[in-house]
Amino acid sequence: MYDKYLSPLSERYASEEMQYIFSPDKKFRTWRRLWIALAETERELGLPVTQEQIDELKEHQDDINYEVARQREKEVRHDVMSHVYAYGVQCPKAKGIIHLGATSCYVGDNTDLIVMTEALRLVKKKLVNVIAELTKFADKYKAQPTLAFTHFQPAQPTTVGKRATLWMMELKLDLEDLEYLIGSMRLLGSKGTTGTQASFLELFEGDHEKCRRLDQRIAEKMGFEGCYPVSGQTYSRKVDSRVLNVLAGIAQSAHKFSNDIRLLQHLKEIEEPFEKSQIGSSAMAYKRNPMRSERIASLANYVMADAMNPMLTASTQWFERTLDDSANKRISIPEGFLAVDGILDLYLNVVDGLVVYPKVIEKRLMSELPFMATENIMMDAVKAGGDRQELHERIRSLSMEAGKNVKVNGQDNNLLELIAADPAFGLSLDDLKAAMDPSRYTGRATQQVEEFLAYVIAPLLEENKELLGLKAEINV
Repeated sequence: MYDKYLSPLSERYASEEMQYIFSPDKKFRTWRRLWIALAETERELGLPVTQEQIDELKEHQDDINYEVARQREKEVRHDVMSHVYAYGVQCPKAKGIIHLGATSCYVGDNTDLIVMTEALRLVKKKLVNVIAELTKFADKYKAQPTLAFTHFQPAQPTTVGKRATLWMMELKLDLEDLEYLIGSMRLLGSKGTTGTQASFLELFEGDHEKCRRLDQRIAEKMGFEGCYPVSGQTYSRKVDSRVLNVLAGIAQSAHKFSNDIRLLQHLKEIEEPFEKSQIGSSAMAYKRNPMRSERIASLANYVMADAMNPMLTASTQWFERTLDDSANKRISIPEGFLAVDGILDLYLNVVDGLVVYPKVIEKRLMSELPFMATENIMMDAVKAGGDRQELHERIRSLSMEAGKNVKVNGQDNNLLELIAADPAFGLSLDDLKAAMDPSRYTGRATQQVEEFLAYVIAPLLEENKELLGLKAEINV
């Protein structure tokens, strides 16, 4: 195993469940299910296919003779026909009706659509669980005041929980896109070599209604509402582009979250989980690097870049079919899913183990709060008889002096002491300190969290409650 390339997505990042969805075994088992669905439907619609042949196909649906298929492919250089041959070896009575009327895309493209739909459902499951875990975090810290930042400069306070709802809101948008996409997925069906169903029209002796029913029944047997109404030989590669765009959207949201955690860890306010024996640096033993958040960002960059692949493929398909999609598709689609799978496992793992340091949060907030409280202080002084315009100028001047003390002299923020010493305000230091309750400056942050969780997230989680309870495991 050490003498050839192995994808890190399989070795390090993606779950076993997602890897199986894109495995050869899953693909070839699905091919056989599709051949059974085709044969069954052709029999139902009057073609000379017997129940005995269908029973034989079902008997060998899962015991795939891979070695026979491999040997045959060396001879004929065609994967689908190699597996048709191998299935026929196991099913001698049915071999003459396997793949009847179909082209290779009947199994290839329909399987791709089935696999992507199943993978999208797994992505949804993990995304819902991330939202659920963030819900606990947001509720727990909904009233914990913290310094907010715009342009990464100190701004009016918010709460830790309110900041978490910003991450959640983006994931909710991703979930809406994901659910729409899953609901719109269809099969290719049995469209033939150029999408005209000519071979099936011939089999059914010109009966257009039977051709229509063939598509619909196969879709239903495979768990889909229907088939795309028109196609060339393949389903439109724009479907792949839509899929990767939704995955890239999830990657964007996760990247934003990971950046925030990395910045907060630098500020020592919030840290991602860090195991007892984990090493942060080979040289600096004291370090606690946010490596999981960094990995989220790294994988997210890959997925966002990967979204370009199906765009290029879809835009350059010629007429009813070209084969310059195949090699790209085999890589870009599975790897996009495997990477997002790894991202969501990391996201869930990080949120589940976030460590919050309220004292550090409070200290930083209190060091900046006097500047943010100046408007309230000024209003209190006006109520006591002061002149608003004069007081505004005095506060501006004193704020500059306090800022200089902090930035130039490295001292603590002494704005309150400067204001208390100025007779224009008529306020004692005790009066001013009484105004330094951070909760006075967080606006509706706490209430916004409560309302968001109650009216937006709770119904979402209730609707998807059968998906909840997932725990993420990461390999490294």
